Amino acid sequence: MKETKVRKYIEEVLNNMPADWLKLTTHRLDIYNEQLAKTQFLDEFETLFEENNAKPAALAALPTAYDYIRLGHPLSSILEWAIAKENRLKPDNVISFSSNTIPVLAVLRKNLFLRKKTRILYRDNLPDYFDTQSLKQVYGYDFELEKIEDPTNISEFEGSTIFISQAKNINDLALSPKIDFWVSMLPGPGSILLVNGERNEKYISEIQHVRRRETISMTPADCYSTLQQLTGKPSSREEMDLETNKTKVLASIKKITGTNSPALLASSGLSMQYAIMMGLIDEALEKHKGKAIKIIVPPNCYGGTNDQARRVAAALDNVQVVDLLVDGDNDMVLSTDHVLDLVAKEDAVPYIIAEIPTNPRVEVPDLEQLKKVLSKTRSTATGENAIEPVFILDQTFCPNVQFLARDGIFSKIKAISYVSGSKFPSGGRCTAGYCVANEKAEMLLGKIEKHLVLCDNEATDLQVEILAEQLPSMNERIKAAYKNTREFVNFIKDKLPAAKINFVSEELAAQGFTPSVFSLDLPTKGDTAEEKEAYKRSLNQKLINMMITEIPEESKYCVSYGQLKGCYWTIPATSTQGTTKEDDKDYIARVSVSPDLDLEHHKKVFSDFVDQIKNGEV
Repeated sequence: MKETKVRKYIEEVLNNMPADWLKLTTHRLDIYNEQLAKTQFLDEFETLFEENNAKPAALAALPTAYDYIRLGHPLSSILEWAIAKENRLKPDNVISFSSNTIPVLAVLRKNLFLRKKTRILYRDNLPDYFDTQSLKQVYGYDFELEKIEDPTNISEFEGSTIFISQAKNINDLALSPKIDFWVSMLPGPGSILLVNGERNEKYISEIQHVRRRETISMTPADCYSTLQQLTGKPSSREEMDLETNKTKVLASIKKITGTNSPALLASSGLSMQYAIMMGLIDEALEKHKGKAIKIIVPPNCYGGTNDQARRVAAALDNVQVVDLLVDGDNDMVLSTDHVLDLVAKEDAVPYIIAEIPTNPRVEVPDLEQLKKVLSKTRSTATGENAIEPVFILDQTFCPNVQFLARDGIFSKIKAISYVSGSKFPSGGRCTAGYCVANEKAEMLLGKIEKHLVLCDNEATDLQVEILAEQLPSMNERIKAAYKNTREFVNFIKDKLPAAKINFVSEELAAQGFTPSVFSLDLPTKGDTAEEKEAYKRSLNQKLINMMITEIPEESKYCVSYGQLKGCYWTIPATSTQGTTKEDDKDYIARVSVSPDLDLEHHKKVFSDFVDQIKNGEV
């Protein structure tokens, strides 16, 4: 093992780094600058490296890397930086993944739009889950495979060349000029993608976007063990009893959801959603050959959901997105009825994705009426029975509601529900997500699992262990967080009656809808619509800044929800709705309350904020 300045420095960093780098899905949100999230961390880390400063205080003061684990975090950034240094690349040219398959799919997706040929080279054998037929027929990717002996001795190729290396060690990297993308599949942690040469740098942002929307970066624990390996130290990967932990998790999910189908566990909520989408598309191609596939999705729902649906549709000629208007003056039931009628007339395959409650307006539709609309028999333009819809429910805000149980509201329609595990299931400790199906949709889980495995997006062993620890207490945490939220909402109503608050009613809460997130539309002033909107936006920011400045140990600027402690604030239009069309964005404050926080302190700061409004100070 060669001793280099980089490796010696990394060794010191691993000894002195903040514990939160390993334990949290977000880091130092109190000093998070969204505009600089992709560059600021490494710029300041590089300065520390040049100064040979790995002191604990210096590392703890570094700003947030990227936004959260899906797109990147401190340890993934450092791992990519170190590998880049060792291989004389720019840090942007090295991208880590928890998945072994997705980096290959990311290049294939880019080349699909470029109409560019792709050659995939490999030694020995490809992983068993690398399903060539599905990648071509379901995902629409075009490529050729070639088994080789020596990656330094390959022929010329008119197009992109990907080399897949099933390396045993992170140090087994050796770029050749004729290889455009080197994918090092590591046993356990995930994979490292090296983007070779300036000619391929135009791929980087889109590869990172695939990591953001369809998978996650290599997890903090796996980055830590890989960095240890890089420095020549024995890996610290702990042996976990996956079988026992998974049995506990599946039992907890079964109890929480009231379903009998075995749950599927993914590395993140969006990893889960991607498997659902591709699995259902696979099902439609098999059962409804030649028919158009319609993904029906609210245009202002969570940005990841919205963006991913549109990305899938953009890549496949037979898949289109249909907008489902659900918030504000629009009624989800009427919109669903209208859209399903249109899709039925076209004799297309309808897949509906919806959040209940909606995000960020926290609205719950008339569920009895929605059930009737989803159950309704519809006719095609020629009078034949239309294809039955599949209802895909994101119930992250209320994972305790048994929508799909045998006696649940959606038990008689084909329905699948999924939850982002970074919220209440893990208490913010990991990103793993899960999905379940009711009895009518249980047969679809096989296809979904097939694509979860193909994309190598299953939950990691550590993620499963964390869910095994956290899920049993989830419903109690939801109750406690709701209680705090209701008290905070009532206080705000009393203190600032002119504010519009979106939160569930007492009646809905009595039915089990007990989210701990609400949106706050602050009162405004001005002579024109533009002035009023500008004032409201500045007021939102003023409130958030006061909260995170005066209660920094608890109030954070973050999109997350369901954490074990504290209070989280965000503006959906600039965070969760980042890729949503501008006209559909919500420039309001969204507040997420945990079961454990100093509520009286938050009330005091809000009172001070109201006093400033009354005194004309803001």
